[in-house]
Amino acid sequence: MINVAQQWNRCLDVIKANLPAEQFDAWFAPIVAVDFDQKNDRVTLRVPSQYFVEQIEGRYFNIISTAMKRVFGENVKLTYRYNVVGNDDASAVEQVEDNSSAKLKIDLKIHKPRVANPFERDDMLEDIDPQLNPRYTFDNYCSSMSNKLAVSIGHAIAEHPEIKTYNPLFVFGSTGVGKTHLLQAIGIKLKEDNPRMRVLYVSSRVFESQYTTAVQQKKINDFINFYQSIDVLLLDDIQFFAGKPGTQNTFFHIFNHLHQHQRQLVMSSDCRPSDLDGMEPRLISRFKWGMAVELGKPDFDLRRRFLSMKAAQDGLTIGGDVLDFIATNVTESVRELEGVMVALLAHATMLGQEITIDLARSIIGNTVRVSQKQVTFESIAETVADYYNLPTDLIYGKSRKREISDARQLVMYLAKKEAQMSSTSIGAKLDRTHATVLHACIQIEQRMSIEKDFSREVQAITASLTQ
Repeated sequence: MINVAQQWNRCLDVIKANLPAEQFDAWFAPIVAVDFDQKNDRVTLRVPSQYFVEQIEGRYFNIISTAMKRVFGENVKLTYRYNVVGNDDASAVEQVEDNSSAKLKIDLKIHKPRVANPFERDDMLEDIDPQLNPRYTFDNYCSSMSNKLAVSIGHAIAEHPEIKTYNPLFVFGSTGVGKTHLLQAIGIKLKEDNPRMRVLYVSSRVFESQYTTAVQQKKINDFINFYQSIDVLLLDDIQFFAGKPGTQNTFFHIFNHLHQHQRQLVMSSDCRPSDLDGMEPRLISRFKWGMAVELGKPDFDLRRRFLSMKAAQDGLTIGGDVLDFIATNVTESVRELEGVMVALLAHATMLGQEITIDLARSIIGNTVRVSQKQVTFESIAETVADYYNLPTDLIYGKSRKREISDARQLVMYLAKKEAQMSSTSIGAKLDRTHATVLHACIQIEQRMSIEKDFSREVQAITASLTQ
């Protein structure tokens, strides 16, 4: 009787001789031969995941084909086995890819699921797809002072996953500022550098739908085991968990397990943790364990860079004055900028129109509200003073009274965030040092993270600045 393990080791010797050591260790060392059906010339290999099947079939066909045929014969066939729910035997559901070698006289058809589903029937299961869109990389993520901190932390997590300083990372910001892109860029970088890492991007709506199905099918244990096996969980739009106690309770236990086992969590929301209504306090407290960072509205520098990048990608020649006009007047989100560029592309390619300021003005007028009000330091000081019923000159004065000092700090914060002024410039307006301005901004951020009423006040003042 043929010893399949010994035969497979002979195949590995051939493969190892033709590959760099790091590639062999990454893709072939973890594979174990578990069976050889001599009657049907079929070898069964156990691999860590379906991702391995795709990689070794797609990248190393010639090598593995030569080795298998040399050792097992010309008619050899391959079957792969891998776990798809849990890493441990107690919670694992085994998937078999029957006749799954694409080139060894077999037609391989691997269908990626639309979503990584932990509770499909066993005969339909496939290993998790990380659900990452290859378009959303760090290479095409424009950064500026409005998102520099969030992007820097994202890079740190993706490049050094062994360091858990920012775990969990909670990214918040309004619609269209790049939260989804950032989460996916983190995941793509992790998978590129660590192909065996179990990374999963999932929206809260998909998570909720899976949870509901798991409850209905009485497979909640499979659902929990699946998510507890993830190395890096990227959960988008978590605010949609609000008012759903069952989902929150289940995610609470998943969160605890992942965090305790040094697994990375990255979450996004349209508001800071303290502003999440309808969310259990114990869950909100866990969101604050790591780092909460805001993706602010794109400043002029970011908007201009994004427009230049999109023009280059679309092959459009657009004058700097047109780009400046668009960047000045479309201010709310990158998504709006992208919509304007799509419209310009259509006019230029389908109608043959020259891209001018007049054309840009027409398109913007039909798609977004043009910003007419410029935010300045003076307008910020007046708005804050009016909101708190204070004389504006007190903002510029030396008074240390609590209500005046707090208002002055808020002016510093808004001048930096909304007017994109430097700390030095802000300090010069108020006869303070740049260190004082930085301290004020930190104080305001901390208050907003824990004082819900104050956070709402800041949002109201911010909204009134452009009305």
